[in-house]
Amino acid sequence: MSQWSEDLIAVDRAKTLDGLFVQRISRSPDRVAYQHFQKGTGWQQLTWREMGHWVARWREALAREPLDAGDRVAMLLRNCPEWVMFDQAAYALGLITVPLYTDDRAENAAYILQDAAVKVLLVQDAGRWRRLAEVVGDAPWPLRVVILETSPAAQAMAASDPRVVVAQDWLPDSAPPLTQHGYEPQALATIVYTSGTTGRPKGVMLSHHNILTNAHAVLTLINVYGEDLFLSFLPLSHMLERTGGYYLPLMSGSTVAFARSIGQLAEDMQSIRPSVMIAVPRVFERLYQKVADQLETRPAPVRWLFRLAVAVGWRAFLRAQGRGGWHPLLILWPALKRKVGTPILEKLGGRLRAAVSGGAALPSGVAHTFIGLGLPLIQGYGLTEKARS
Repeated sequence: MSQWSEDLIAVDRAKTLDGLFVQRISRSPDRVAYQHFQKGTGWQQLTWREMGHWVARWREALAREPLDAGDRVAMLLRNCPEWVMFDQAAYALGLITVPLYTDDRAENAAYILQDAAVKVLLVQDAGRWRRLAEVVGDAPWPLRVVILETSPAAQAMAASDPRVVVAQDWLPDSAPPLTQHGYEPQALATIVYTSGTTGRPKGVMLSHHNILTNAHAVLTLINVYGEDLFLSFLPLSHMLERTGGYYLPLMSGSTVAFARSIGQLAEDMQSIRPSVMIAVPRVFERLYQKVADQLETRPAPVRWLFRLAVAVGWRAFLRAQGRGGWHPLLILWPALKRKVGTPILEKLGGRLRAAVSGGAALPSGVAHTFIGLGLPLIQGYGLTEKARS
């Protein structure tokens, strides 16, 4: 890390989320922006310059629809570069994005489309739109449905329904380059629907300034570098991942790799080897349980060494936090970390220098263990409704 560098874009320079994107392209055009997995070809990379070209094409496609600044557009996608492309293209036109949860019930998604008066919907595949269309029926919104993945089923839907187009046919071959517009920073950027415990989902209205200042606030607490590699697997439809795993790396110029699925997360972590990860407690709980189960089969001296490593590592953590003094056992910490901590953390790729657990409370025993093993684990807390500033 001695040669890692900060390349942060200030909020007042970005002004808006699309302004942040344009500034990033200008600042580091040839740095890798995103990594994603394609069947048959493996992991692919996109630079910021390449992302700029793609966003310009998506913006041009949206500009050809009957849309005005302030209109709503929605995306029902898993985490992928196209999520970012559509999001940024919408902002470039002053549109408001409405993310939908890929695993939500069709009834909830249909309600949100009508409540927000969504004019354009980008959906992952034909199957998802088929299930949603059954519930939407003859309701007025959306006016346009863009299916991302190309398939015979998608082409058949486009041929039979004038609302539906396939993305590759809808996107122009080229478009004018992106420029930074003078939109008002306090303008509405996105409406994020939360699943309330009572009644229908409720839309939270967030401005460009809300989100930019939240991302910047994180950077005042932890250092994030251009050389960092984020692994994104929590849904971008949630503000935790969207702020910490999309807008924040955009502000810092870091690379984001989109994990294939939760089931392939362990394999992706080994191949991507991220330096920063945002997760929910169950990810750490599962790994903790796996380690605990393996320890049960090991000899007593191995179990004792593990407990000693965690205890000494925890002491080292408290001392680094200014919450504890020196203790003779701390002399053992470098050796214990190398012998016990490092092999376990290799299961997370071996390069993590910051891990955030959010979405629910992390059990204290799990946190104590991983911090004791040398994982820089941070407990995050926030509400979409409190993302305003």
